[in-house]
Amino acid sequence: MERPLDVLIIGAGHNGLTCACYLATAGFSVRVVERRHIVGGAAVTEEFAPGFRNSTASYTVSLLNRQVIHDLRLVQHGLRIIERPFSNFLPLADGRYLKFGGTSDTQDEVAKFSQRDAERLASFYARLDRVADQLRRWVLQSPPNLGGPLVVEGWRDLVAAAKLLLQMGRLPMEGQRDLVDVFTKSAGDWLDAWFESEPLKAVLGWDSIVGNYASPYAPGSAYVLLHHCFGEVNGKRGTWGHAIGGMGSITQAMATEARALGVRVDVDSSVARVLVENGRAYGAELASGEHVRARVVAANVTPKLLYQQLVDAATLPSEFIEAIARTRYGSGTFRINVALSDLPDFSALPGTASQPHHASGILFAPSLAYMDRAWRDAVAHGYSPEPVVEMLVPSAVDDSLAPPGKHVASLFCQHFAPTADWTELKEKAVQAIFDVVQRYCPNFRSSLLGYRAWSPADLESQFGLTGGDIFHGQLSLDQLFSLRPVLGYARYRGPIAGLYHCGAGAHPGGGVTGAPGHNAAREIIRDLA
Repeated sequence: MERPLDVLIIGAGHNGLTCACYLATAGFSVRVVERRHIVGGAAVTEEFAPGFRNSTASYTVSLLNRQVIHDLRLVQHGLRIIERPFSNFLPLADGRYLKFGGTSDTQDEVAKFSQRDAERLASFYARLDRVADQLRRWVLQSPPNLGGPLVVEGWRDLVAAAKLLLQMGRLPMEGQRDLVDVFTKSAGDWLDAWFESEPLKAVLGWDSIVGNYASPYAPGSAYVLLHHCFGEVNGKRGTWGHAIGGMGSITQAMATEARALGVRVDVDSSVARVLVENGRAYGAELASGEHVRARVVAANVTPKLLYQQLVDAATLPSEFIEAIARTRYGSGTFRINVALSDLPDFSALPGTASQPHHASGILFAPSLAYMDRAWRDAVAHGYSPEPVVEMLVPSAVDDSLAPPGKHVASLFCQHFAPTADWTELKEKAVQAIFDVVQRYCPNFRSSLLGYRAWSPADLESQFGLTGGDIFHGQLSLDQLFSLRPVLGYARYRGPIAGLYHCGAGAHPGGGVTGAPGHNAAREIIRDLA
């Protein structure tokens, strides 16, 4: 007889697969069902033009947790990550440029624009890292479930809250002020207080609008900047890298480990509804009509999708339904993959032979004011004629993605209104993005062999990202830590017994981290033991 199923996981994205691996390692029987034809969720590598492959939605590596990499044996399963030569390349319209981050030359590069800023950079990073270290300790921890039931979990929540307060209290006063600033201030105001150079503030401020449909001068955007500082590549903190084979190599390695542990992973298996009886989840009905019974269910989908589409509202408390409805989604992200006959030839740093800047993050956004204007245009018109664009050219270090002598590039773009009518605006937005790239790379359009674009609406329909939100809900102060996804339900559990949250809609939020899947597995193991 087939062993009764312990855990059914909805969604084979990286967090669902991570959760499955930890549960299987603990001895539980696990089945993962995935709506799409391929595992990986938004972290996949797919062909987008004949002979050209690239990461589809997520596109770069840094936040993937080192503990997850180790425990899931991802390196043994073929994962290889190459560091960027430096973090960012910022070309400017006047022919100047800034090479920033990850090298000993960074201070000299910044000094080209401001000697004062170059001298202040080390102090800025020391204070930023101190705050990041405090929060990094909680990435693989369950947050205190403030407002939750005291009878069962209350003592653990009180201990966790006390531990958190003790850690923060040990910071020097200067560090405590920095912590408050990060959670309350805008990235723009924070950076303006530190630096005077617009190019420097632009490369630092870019992280504050990644997946954040807001101005860099919006309160709370400083935390979004910090969220992108938690990562590391090959043991080096704060660095970014290319996954050889694209982001799908991460999730393919995870799936290999899951199957080796006995996990059943099914693709083309969409869930129609979560099955609930007497206030407890006991499985799911698939679109095929199959009923899958399990002791518990873990959902690696957005909380809004879960509770507004897959769970019968009659089984949920009315206050919870209202709280979920009020959560904010929409990261304003637009993605394009392009096939190129040549490497981009930059006016500021000419040449189509491979150079270090081709393998770095290339940012087309010269100032915080430019980013603010792009957001305001999107609010008014759906998109900006001058959007914010980051380009990566992974084929500069990975020849598996394109035919010999050809290249692929990722264009990761902000700001685009999540609620706009993209059937009408999509092609206009694409051309606006191409215009921005062409301005700095005069050979871009002539080398363009093909492309595929994903608007916010496409990201929702194809990957289940509500509002096109790459983080499964905005990373705002009222949707973080003990308030994620909503107050009272932060410890990877909702109001229905046996139904868990293992995706980015739970702490610590978005990015390819594996942390929500890791943390949810720990809670499930504790409950099932």
